[in-house]
Formats: sequence, C-alpha cells, structure tokens
Amino acid sequence: MKYQLSACAVLLMALSPVSAQLATSHTPQYPSGEATAPFKAVGKPVARVNGTVLTDRDFRNTMYTMFPYARQHNGAVPKAMESDIRAGAMKMMVFEELCYQEALRRKMTVPPQKLSKAEVDFVARFNNPREFQDYLQQEYNGSRAALNSKIKRSLLIDEFLKAEVDAKAKVSDAEAREYYDKNPERFQVKESISFQTISILPPDPATPDQLKEARTRAEAAYKAAKDAKTYDQFGLLAEKYSDDDYRVVMGDHKAVERSKLPPLVVQAALALKPDQVSDLIQVGNAYTIIKVNKHIPAGKMKFEEVKAKLVQFLEKRKTEELRTALDAKLHQNAKIEVL
Repeated sequence: MKYQLSACAVLLMALSPVSAQLATSHTPQYPSGEATAPFKAVGKPVARVNGTVLTDRDFRNTMYTMFPYARQHNGAVPKAMESDIRAGAMKMMVFEELCYQEALRRKMTVPPQKLSKAEVDFVARFNNPREFQDYLQQEYNGSRAALNSKIKRSLLIDEFLKAEVDAKAKVSDAEAREYYDKNPERFQVKESISFQTISILPPDPATPDQLKEARTRAEAAYKAAKDAKTYDQFGLLAEKYSDDDYRVVMGDHKAVERSKLPPLVVQAALALKPDQVSDLIQVGNAYTIIKVNKHIPAGKMKFEEVKAKLVQFLEKRKTEELRTALDAKLHQNAKIEVL
C-alpha cells in the first residue's frame, strides 16, 4: 500500500489532544482559493466493512495522521492534494478495519498491563484534565469505555501487523550481502569529496563599502576557522558567518562528485587532508573557506559501509510488498461499501 502507518500511530497522532484540533473556529492559513473547506466530522457513516460502520470521525483521524498539517486547519487540505489525501485515508481506514477484524477472528489479545499503560499515556498527552474531558465529550459522548475500546482496537491492529508484516520483513546480513553481490552496479561511486564550507556572499551588484565589509567578514571567518579541528567546530562557525543556505546544516555539502565541483574548490580540496581547512578562496567578489571531511576514491563501496542503509532499504521494500499482499488477501472475501 502507498500509505503505511501503524494503527497505534493513527490513534495517538491523529487524535492528538492539541488545542488546534479542538478549536472549531480555527481559520485555515493556506493561500486563498488553494484549500478545501474545513472538514467537519459529526459521526456520519462513510463506509461499511463486513457490516461494521466507519464514520467520518474515523476518516478524519486517519487523514490527520497521513497529513498532520490538516489537523491545524480543521481538516482543510490543499485542493491540488485533496483527491490523493482522501483516497489514501479511505484505503488506510478500510485496511486497518480489515486487520482488526482478522485479529479478532484469530482471538488475538492485548496484555492488560500494556493496555493500561497505553490508556495512561494517551491521557497524559492532554495539557490538563479539562482538555481531556472536552475531547472525551466531543469524540465519545463522554464515554471513557468507548475511548479505551478504541485504544484496545489500535493495539490489536499493531500486534496483528507486527506478526504479519514487521516480523516477516526482517532482513538478515546474509540477505543483504546476497543483494550486494548480485547488484554491484548499485554500489559503484565516482570520485567524490565530502566537505563543509563557510561562504561570504556580498550583494550583486555591490558598492565599494559592501565589498570592503565582505572582505572584513571573510578574514574574520578565516581567522576563526583555520584552527577548527572537528566537524562541529567548523559547522558552528558556518552557522555564524556563512551567507549561503548550507549554514543551516553546519555548512555540510556531504559527498559531491569531483566532476561537479568548481575547479578552484577541487584544487583546494585535493591539497588538503581530512579535517584540514583551506586558505581563503576568492571567486569573483565572493569568498569561501572549505574543510575537507573525506576523500572518496572512485570504485565500489565496501559492504560494511553500506550494510546498515542497505538493510533499511530492503526491509522497507519488503514491508511494502508484504502490506500490499496482506491488503489484497484481506480484501478477497470482504464486503466493502463506501457510503
């Protein structure tokens, strides 16, 4: 399936007790004309799954989990995304109901202590008892038993998905190694340089005073940076001095192929060892200081270097395949009506 969220997340996130969710007068802040009208859930039936009725509240909560930003706007979503969001929410809502029904058919249970902890954790998400009572009244007509039943349902779905998807999606080191050996082209890399920068960028065009000010700042930045020995030390200076967008990520450009870098940067980088800082590099009216973190030669990445991300990739792919197959299986004999 396209949308993959745990049932417990649907309950604890989509029904998150935040003031924005409870405020019915909140005005959407999407650009005018680009958002749908706020979504008002009143308990109206929207689907029937093997005779079980699902309401617009269930639909709204699923939608909030898939698209949390809508929660801040009473369910209003960008018009361009409306069709995909609502279709995805309906599919997810039906899928989880089918999972729940199958968990009941198998007589799966939730340990009492786990259920009690989930109930306590859920209540603790509210700012105060009054906010919780307002939510309980609005969503469950004041019934604590109805809320606890919903929490239990969510936990059962999670247990079912852990057994049918998560446990089966685990990828061993041997499986990852087999994929690595059979797909060597995926692990070839071109010569690259991993580096950080501090860039001083005067306006264009710039006045003589602005050019002088840029030079002064560049020299100050270089004086502070030349003795930086670590990633964090240089990164903090990038945050302080740099004018480009990389300042918000510690000046880190990650690994960039040598062929895609300006010749002056390549020349400076090749003269540096890892953790060394370049002299002040002037390109036109701009100034750059680089710190090399790693030289990456062309060739095939070692298995140990890619194993963690490869296992993550394979498990994600396997999870998607398992959920798709499970969804199809659960639908085989199911009677589903969208109302």
